[in-house]
Amino acid sequence: EVKLVESGGGLVQPGGSLTLSCAASGFEFDSYAMGWIRQAPGKGVEWVSGISWNGGRTNYAASAKGRFTISRDNAKYTMSLQMNSLKPEDTAVYYCGTDCFGPRDICSPRGQGTQVTVSS
Repeated sequence: EVKLVESGGGLVQPGGSLTLSCAASGFEFDSYAMGWIRQAPGKGVEWVSGISWNGGRTNYAASAKGRFTISRDNAKYTMSLQMNSLKPEDTAVYYCGTDCFGPRDICSPRGQGTQVTVSS
């Protein structure tokens, strides 16, 4: 069974940082590009960032570029998203997904999500 579990969300002030983690199991993690998507209240799903199967290539939405850093550890079947300089508009539920390198990718399966709230 494919399983993706996100963690690391929370409440942070504008300008603060958070690191999200994704733990994968049930499939050959190191064979797939992975990525992060998010969904803000009342809005559609937005692709945020992707990383190639071996971590050699990364990809970011314009909204994330320069502030977020994606990484993966294939030995541990984990992926992370370091988020700095957070803004209120980053508030959303963040999901990790498989086949998720770019905004047109399926990003599925995905986990249950972790809430990120940026507010003072």
